[in-house]
Amino acid sequence: MECDQVLPDSLVLEIFLRLPHDAVLRAGLTCKQWLAVSRDEFLWRALFYNYYRIPRCVPRHPAAVSWYREFRRLFDCIPCVEVQTLREHSDQVLHLAFSHRGHRFSSCSKDCTVKLWDTERSDGNISLVHSSSMRQFNWGYTQFSQFNADDSLLLVSGVYLGPHHSSSGEIAVISLDNYTLLSRVRNKPYDVFGCWLNETHLISGNLHWIGNMTSCSVLWLNKAFQDIESENVNVVKRLFKIQNINASTIRTVMVAHCRRHDNPDLLLDYEAQSQARRQKDQQKHQPLFFDLGTSGSEEDEDEEEEEDDEYHREARHHGRSTARIPQATISGLDHVMRSCKNVGSRELEIETHVAQMMGRAHTKAPDSNLIESGEQEDKTYLLFTTGSLTYSPHQIGIKRIKPDQMTTSGPVLGEERSSDEFFDSLDHVIDIHGHIIGMGLSPDHRYLYVNSRAWPAGCVISDPMSPPPIAEEIDLHVIDLKNLREERRSLRAHRAFTPNDECFFIFLDVSRDFVASGAEDKHGYIWDRHYNICLARLAHDDVVNSVAFSPADQELLLSASDDSTIKVWRSPRMVRLAQTPARPLRPRNLLSSWLSRNKNSTSASSVGGKP
Repeated sequence: MECDQVLPDSLVLEIFLRLPHDAVLRAGLTCKQWLAVSRDEFLWRALFYNYYRIPRCVPRHPAAVSWYREFRRLFDCIPCVEVQTLREHSDQVLHLAFSHRGHRFSSCSKDCTVKLWDTERSDGNISLVHSSSMRQFNWGYTQFSQFNADDSLLLVSGVYLGPHHSSSGEIAVISLDNYTLLSRVRNKPYDVFGCWLNETHLISGNLHWIGNMTSCSVLWLNKAFQDIESENVNVVKRLFKIQNINASTIRTVMVAHCRRHDNPDLLLDYEAQSQARRQKDQQKHQPLFFDLGTSGSEEDEDEEEEEDDEYHREARHHGRSTARIPQATISGLDHVMRSCKNVGSRELEIETHVAQMMGRAHTKAPDSNLIESGEQEDKTYLLFTTGSLTYSPHQIGIKRIKPDQMTTSGPVLGEERSSDEFFDSLDHVIDIHGHIIGMGLSPDHRYLYVNSRAWPAGCVISDPMSPPPIAEEIDLHVIDLKNLREERRSLRAHRAFTPNDECFFIFLDVSRDFVASGAEDKHGYIWDRHYNICLARLAHDDVVNSVAFSPADQELLLSASDDSTIKVWRSPRMVRLAQTPARPLRPRNLLSSWLSRNKNSTSASSVGGKP
């Protein structure tokens, strides 16, 4: 539509600054002048900060090309539209895990099955491809799974029901070629979960009580399956033996391969972002630090224009509403509770004092070369939750895994130790000052995200069996694994309600630009990692235990709940593209095109030449 210019651009801009973003988009369809003003960068900068309530001191994402497109990314590319509900599980769904390619994902449930799903169907729907029941192995339920690096094996962790109603843990390895069970490994306590170290080796745990409230956790490296060489090569090797005091235990192990610290997906330090931007401007030939491109193929300009028009017409607020993973008991707590009934408080204090003295005398000294190694060196960290004051996991333990520890070959059972060294020291400990209920790594393994429920400020723990009360709000802490310190950028929006002794794990997941978590308030939540804001709430009918981004497309998210369902969420952009009929491709015959151009050029030269 064309119209005579009545108002100057400056006045139109002042009017647009007082309108909501959807009204600005609709007004931009009126005429060319208003369309040009509706794309003004100053306008969209103001709309961006006002709509998302971001402090003005927070800079724009370093990879963003304009304020308008950055607004549109946060508005249109968040996986917040429910497109499918999977109901094949018959009980609470506890955990979800994607393959590294993103073509499959697995789910674990209280129904004691692990299921595999296909995400690459031509119709865009997700379908079940395999289900394995673990009840035949006397499991109570499956609780965690993880694909190995080449997506050929699946690690499944569960709760094993032993005699006299005791419960321990077990890890099973399943081949994804023919879904056969390759091996089973003991895992105690069960909330160690287990994890892959590399394509063929996994880490499990074992717990030994050496007192009423003192124990040691042994972390084992296991070969995923036995082969012809197993008669001459170890299939299991002890990695670390770590002392626990005050009823604490090691749980939730995971491995961080810190190989991309100099080229991260995203820097959370705004000052570091500015330095990276200046460095990029000075060295244009260097690869870009950050990438905000879509996961799939790039769209043509005319397709982008069509999307812009659709975005103008259908601009709408995309917030949704939504959001647990129960544990049978706190690991080892039954043992401690029985001990405390039979032993007085004075004896427990003496035991703690003796354990601390024994730990100082018989713990292997840390290797300073491992902690102070060069920045360019690749590092592999073992991360886990632990504690020193109470049974509640309130610390992140970090232990460097050396290159010669990546395989089960070599010395076993600590043969390299001196006779007076019982325990391994931790390389680094970060105290969260609260009950840790979830952890997740960023895709580049630069940042560790930690769900916790905070203790009251200034609280003092005098009794290890009586930890401080925990907050209902869940804080999401961020730890930089390059400098091993916590970023001052904790997130808060989700809630939990269970008390200390019933607190359970809530899995979270991190993509290139977003972080998501479940919650006990029947919702899942999505935040933007750069701007530190909550973008969406994802509704379920019960507690949300786990969320998972597709590594191939962060605009696809899964959420699992106690309501026995898995919900599939896609971004408004992807939903709109899926509903748009595909345009017929124009034939591109290179030979005929070349002949046509050649014929035209010959005709032109004949016309322009002399007769």
